[in-house]
Amino acid sequence: MELRTLGWRKSSHSADNQGNCIELADVPGVVVVRDSKMPDGPVLLMERHEFRQVADAIKLF
Repeated sequence: MELRTLGWRKSSHSADNQGNCIELADVPGVVVVRDSKMPDGPVLLMERHEFRQVADAIKLF
């Protein structure tokens, strides 16, 4: 999988100043997550149901 060519997107809640945010990319069967400030850094690959669990847990904070 070539990560540079994925369709990365940021949350609409992200600051315009490139602050703390993540980017997501959809790949069949998984969600890919990276730090927007480190586009060539490490990524997390999660199955969709796993990502939903993480997102739901974050909303509790």
